Amino acid sequence: MTHCDFTHQLDATSWVESAQGSEFPIQNLPYGVCSKHGIVIAIGSYALHVQRAIETGVLDVTGEIACALSSSNLNDFMSLGKESWTAARHAIFNLLSSESESRDALLVSQGELELILPATIGDYTDFYAARNHATNVGKMFRPDGNPLMPNYLHLPVGYHGRASSVVVSGTDIRRPHGQLKPDDAGPVFGPCRLLDYELEFGAFIGSGNALGDRITMDEAMDKLFGIVILNDWSARDIQKWEYQPLGPFNAKNFATTISPWIVTVDALAPFRSSGPMRFEGDPEMLDYLKPVTDDVLDVQCSVSISSSSMRDKGMDAQKLTQSTLSHLTWTFAQMLVHHTSTGCPMNSGDLIGSGTISGETKDSRGCLLELTWRGTEPVELVDGSERKFLQDGDELTINAWCERDGAVRIGFGACTGVVTPAQ
Repeated sequence: MTHCDFTHQLDATSWVESAQGSEFPIQNLPYGVCSKHGIVIAIGSYALHVQRAIETGVLDVTGEIACALSSSNLNDFMSLGKESWTAARHAIFNLLSSESESRDALLVSQGELELILPATIGDYTDFYAARNHATNVGKMFRPDGNPLMPNYLHLPVGYHGRASSVVVSGTDIRRPHGQLKPDDAGPVFGPCRLLDYELEFGAFIGSGNALGDRITMDEAMDKLFGIVILNDWSARDIQKWEYQPLGPFNAKNFATTISPWIVTVDALAPFRSSGPMRFEGDPEMLDYLKPVTDDVLDVQCSVSISSSSMRDKGMDAQKLTQSTLSHLTWTFAQMLVHHTSTGCPMNSGDLIGSGTISGETKDSRGCLLELTWRGTEPVELVDGSERKFLQDGDELTINAWCERDGAVRIGFGACTGVVTPAQ
């Protein structure tokens, strides 16, 4: 825990009583943006109204930090860099600490917040960084060959996503139309029949790089502002027909959901370790991708489904899978370094996705394509129905948390979306 400081102390508490034992203790302090109040910080069941704290003079930040935190989104603040992020975290921690005076007027109940996208996302790149997922998909579609493509263990594979369709948790997901190719006929146009989710995380770029410059491994973690849960909704039948020769396009561009709270890399300091996940016999990484710091993030996650029938009957959501971010073969730091290796500029607020996170066991697979093995092994729900792929009315919820001996458990909030019919 060499990256930890006084804000990660086990015995630290807040005068906000609901913070203790919640997913948003004082050791977390994730950032969000509210349509009415601007930038807010989650603390227990409340949120700190940051601009109000600045205007009343009780939050000890000045100059460009104060100006950036008074903005309508987090882009300006993220652009300031790690030194400013850490200074703001220290000031917010001190304000909310139980050793400080309680100031209830600075708080807003989270139930009253209309949380929106926390940043203006200029570009979005999705990676394919979990070996278990790539291996499973390869076995399905290339049963007679090597499930992994020759480049997979040499570089983080990614594709350019569609930033305009990134939406915040709670946004309904309309079933997309697309061009489909039945096995025994020519292509047709119609509603997607094989709609899927993908369990992922997303990393927001804080301070980027200029055109022509490269980010190195010893810089990368300090360029990442924070992490969100990400659901990369996928139209598998559209994808099957279009993906060759240039990869995902319309199958991925209709919606990507992220959780509204950005858990900062500073908050994740107790949950960093060395890596990435490599095995005996794997090829040696090229020097520019070799880790030089603890860049593996130990984040646990689970996916639950609730059909409209289950909700009508008052049934609890059913867990489909549980996994961990540490299953990634490539870390967010390596994704960022490879992304900029050509001199590609990254800007504050850009988003990179991890790709589907799957473990080695069936109950850790990160999408229905894997869980049902292309629909051949349907999942039975508690209401008696089966799922090969998502049906209209299904609600997907992804939760995430970090816990480790010697550290306070922190959470991410939920990432949810309900599938609505095609129109």
